[in-house]
Amino acid sequence: MNEQSVGTILAIVTLQMNMVGGGAPIFFARDEEEQQKVADYLSRILDATAHDLGNGSLILVMH
Repeated sequence: MNEQSVGTILAIVTLQMNMVGGGAPIFFARDEEEQQKVADYLSRILDATAHDLGNGSLILVMH
């Protein structure tokens, strides 16, 4: 039987303000360069992995 690990979403970094909401902290970026920079910093600070959702949002997940 395969067990799947469920990660915890620690933060969201987005270009699309109207596409996100919920319980995780949300960081708004002006452009993709800023988005990548913020996600990189947060991933190091939080010891998390950034995942691109392909819709203008990145989520930082603790696995």
